[in-house]
Amino acid sequence: MNTSWVKAFASATVANVSCGFDVFGFALQQPGDEVELRLNNSGKVTLLDITGKGEQLPRDASQNTAGIAVKHFLNDHHPSHGAEIILHKNLPRSSGMGSSAASAVAALVAVNHAVGNPLSKMALLPYAMEAERVACGAAHADNVAPALLGGFVLIRDKKTLDIITLNVPDELYAVVVHPHIELKTSDARQALRTTISLTDAITQWANTAALVAGLEQGDFELIGRAMCDVVAEPVRANFIPGYHMVKQAALKANALGCGISGSGPSVFALCKGEHCAIQIMNAMQQAFVSVPLNSDGYVSAINKKGASIYTH
Repeated sequence: MNTSWVKAFASATVANVSCGFDVFGFALQQPGDEVELRLNNSGKVTLLDITGKGEQLPRDASQNTAGIAVKHFLNDHHPSHGAEIILHKNLPRSSGMGSSAASAVAALVAVNHAVGNPLSKMALLPYAMEAERVACGAAHADNVAPALLGGFVLIRDKKTLDIITLNVPDELYAVVVHPHIELKTSDARQALRTTISLTDAITQWANTAALVAGLEQGDFELIGRAMCDVVAEPVRANFIPGYHMVKQAALKANALGCGISGSGPSVFALCKGEHCAIQIMNAMQQAFVSVPLNSDGYVSAINKKGASIYTH
């Protein structure tokens, strides 16, 4: 048994991506969560410490996504093994940036590496989804899949894990601005309508297909036209103070499109080039100031690598 410490990183993610409710997600380069893990022969998984933005997170490994993911992995593959975990929490909880997913994914990559990498990243995905189910009540994959695999992903069917990684233009940049409020995923999901009109469904289908086409063809204007959500955004925008003003500020600063990251309260924009992204981030943060709300802003190219092990 390898009892040395292993350290892994998994990044923040943007899920839904406007029209792609529960089917689209992409990974950022930064920020992200880090997990240090060491195997032992106790048969138990314990959380030794949580640093950073994890003040309110459960220290019980059976209630924390990092611990849940590792426990299920070891139960299936090495039931006599235990593990000690230190979670460096760089993503705020309930931020709409895939916080719970990043913890679970980093922990899985770490434990898989510690036992010799028997599973592919794709084979790790069900364990990450189970951790998400415990965390927010639904085993969705639109955060854990991009955090684990990297890139911009389409979840065609989460039951069979039919997941497609889409091509991304090299100049495509993302901006994510996180206002300093908390919004629980469960609350944002419960507010959604259980049925939609056929007209809205057709609009959403068309935009989802157009976004795929825009990414594959490197057509930035089409990407922007496709970023229209008539299902979740009209409801969830009400939970984010100043949302429409922030969105207009992003579009005025030449964003291709702007939407709610995951279930919110973070707001994201897509654009062409890093210089434009910085200007958009500043405009969005300034709009939040007038609410008034402080915020954290991030600029990133699409992270095509996914979760990784720190090498010494």
